[in-house]
Amino acid sequence: MTHVLECPLETSQAGESSCEALLKRRVSAVVTRIRRSLKPKRVVLISELLVPLAASLSAAELGCPVIQKDGKPLDLDSSDFPGAVEHLRQALGLAGV
Repeated sequence: MTHVLECPLETSQAGESSCEALLKRRVSAVVTRIRRSLKPKRVVLISELLVPLAASLSAAELGCPVIQKDGKPLDLDSSDFPGAVEHLRQALGLAGV
C-alpha cells in the first residue's frame, strides 16, 4: 500500500481544491513508483479523494489491474464501508472467505 503523497495533508491547511491539485501533481511520480519499485499484482483505489485520479491511474500502464467500482475508487472511508469491503473481496476473489 502506498500513499499518493509522501507526507499527509494537514486538513486545516489544505482545502479540497488544493488537495486535488497536489494529488494531480504527484500522479506521474506515483505511477512511476508503482511500475518500477512496487510492482504490485493489483492496485486498489480505496478513498473518494482519489476520484480525480481514477481515470489517470486506470489509463496508466501500471503492469497490473486497477480495482475500482464502476470506474470510481472503493470508498473504504464512507458510511457504506461493508459494501465497499464486499466489493473488494469479490474483486480479489475472496467472496465468502
